[in-house]
Parts: sequence; C-alpha cells; structure tokens
Amino acid sequence: MPRHFENAEGLCQQPDAETQRYLFNQTMLRIKDPKVSLDFYTRVLGMRLVRKLDFPEMKFSLFFLAYLGDEEAARVPEDDAKRLTYTFGREAMLELTHNWGSEDDPDFQYHNGNDEPQGFGHIGVTVPDVYAASQRFEKLGVPFVKKPDDGKMKGLAFIKDPDGYWIEIIQADMMEKQQKG
Repeated sequence: MPRHFENAEGLCQQPDAETQRYLFNQTMLRIKDPKVSLDFYTRVLGMRLVRKLDFPEMKFSLFFLAYLGDEEAARVPEDDAKRLTYTFGREAMLELTHNWGSEDDPDFQYHNGNDEPQGFGHIGVTVPDVYAASQRFEKLGVPFVKKPDDGKMKGLAFIKDPDGYWIEIIQADMMEKQQKG
C-alpha cells in the first residue's frame, strides 16, 4: 500500500520510523473572552470541554474542546492526571487560550488570519447537512463569511466565531454528491 493517496511534489515516501506513532492533537486559537467563546463552541457548535488548565503565575487559561459522542465521553477519565493524559493523547482537539484581562479591554482583538497580512485561514467542522446547520446558525445570529450557495464553491459555508476566526462548515459527502449530480 502506498504511503500517500495522492501525488504532490515534496512528499516524503519513507518517513522516519520514529514518527509512526505521532498524531495530530490540537489546534490553538487565542480568545478574548472565555465565557463568550465557550458558549459558542459548546452551545452553537456542540463541542465538549474535556480539560481546563489554569496557569495563575503566567495569567492564562487553556480550554481543550472536542467532539465526543456519549459513548466516548463516558470513557473520559474523571481523575485529573489521567484526563490530562487522555487530552494530550487523542486526535483533533481545539485548544482555546485565554490571556487573563483581555476580556476587560473593549478595543482588544486578535488577528483572524484572513485579514491582511494573511496567515492562518480557518478550522473546519463536518456536519451531516450543511444547509440545515447553516439555517440553525442563521437563527442563532452567527455571522457568515459565506453561505452554502454563495460564490463559486457550492455546498459549504464559512462562519465566524466570537473572535472573528473563520470556521468552514462542510458536509463530508457534498463534493461526491455534486460530482454525481
């Protein structure tokens, strides 16, 4: 079986054996106000807070969120140390970092990565039905960058979180459906 499923210049065909057990654990976003961001990510997007870590000496907190079904959530350890190991040993976590006091400054904001100069672009969330999810987001007052039928790329949306970061809302089988249609 080939290592990669596509061809692209620069691919390494024989990675170091030491990397075989590496996994992608997290993406970190800095947030201004944890109350607002945690509401958005848990209520609007349905994620669960797996672990919160406070660092009083450095005046910041970390919030690790993930999508967990009820069965997987039941397996998350209650013991703090074991839950910490679980947090750093699983795939696809979102880490929200709050530097204390930023919520008290009305002018404070983070660069979203899409304004100039561009850098970071977005995170992506897969939903069962991009149109139904978009209707729900609209009812909840979530700001859109792009609705599913806007622009040339149909069937995907971009929304903004409270700090202005873009979130791509995709339906896993949408491109396949569009190719067949």
